[in-house]
Amino acid sequence: MPTGKRTLVLGASLKEERYSNKAIRDLRKYGHPVVAVGLREGEVLDVPIVKDIPPGTAVDTVTVYLNAHNQEPWEARILALKPKRVIFNPGAENPELARKVEAAGIEAMEACTLVLLHTGQF
Repeated sequence: MPTGKRTLVLGASLKEERYSNKAIRDLRKYGHPVVAVGLREGEVLDVPIVKDIPPGTAVDTVTVYLNAHNQEPWEARILALKPKRVIFNPGAENPELARKVEAAGIEAMEACTLVLLHTGQF
């Protein structure tokens, strides 16, 4: 059984230069199971990128790589997952959604997933 924090990468990209792609790679390198959701289906390492959150998905963390406008259709689904925390990466800051997340008893962080991983704070 995986011991890492199961993480949903929202805004996953197949393009290697994108931070969401780097996050998938680093999360796997550090032993975290990943669910990746993006606009285009494909695969990064052993992680399939799908277009919607699979039913029954349970995650510890949601790490967001979508700008605030593109987060709107995902708000209810993020809250319904009831993760322990939601990380708003640089460019994905959203004070309104962060307030909703915290009101639901979920930790909201403005942080960089890559930095958290590389500094042992993830």
